[in-house]
Amino acid sequence: MFGGDKIKLDKDLLERIKKISEVAGYASHEEFIHHVLEREVSQFDEAGSDDDITEKLKGLGYIS
Repeated sequence: MFGGDKIKLDKDLLERIKKISEVAGYASHEEFIHHVLEREVSQFDEAGSDDDITEKLKGLGYIS
């Protein structure tokens, strides 16, 4: 699932992710991470421009 680029995560965050994914019934923590990222990215799929994306990020509190 994570074949190409690599992403580094803080050790403590990765441990929390592993615990949550196990409790939630995911096959692996990679599957859980994929699901969470897909859900978050899908919020921006209908954005028509960079300005639209910036406004959505501001609205979600990711940037100010």
